[in-house]
Amino acid sequence: MDVIDLAVGAAFGIVAGILFFAGLGLGVRIALKGGRPGPILLMSTALRISLLLLSGWAVAQWGLWSAVGFGVAFLVARYAIVTWVRAPIGREG
Repeated sequence: MDVIDLAVGAAFGIVAGILFFAGLGLGVRIALKGGRPGPILLMSTALRISLLLLSGWAVAQWGLWSAVGFGVAFLVARYAIVTWVRAPIGREG
């Protein structure tokens, strides 16, 4: 196992996860402000998935452990972001 490759892949995976879900939030916000959200959401999804696959492919060119680090870090970022977004804000009253 190459720890350096794993760490590099993980760093790119964290960044990719943050950008992916930031793009999701931005796309939903923009779509909800317009009258026809379907085309905006479709375009946002296509762009985000394409960029994620492209970045994952680029990282995988460095080797297996880079790809593993990327995938695991993306899933960790996803879990952290979903947990953070679902956290209760507080109770009033």
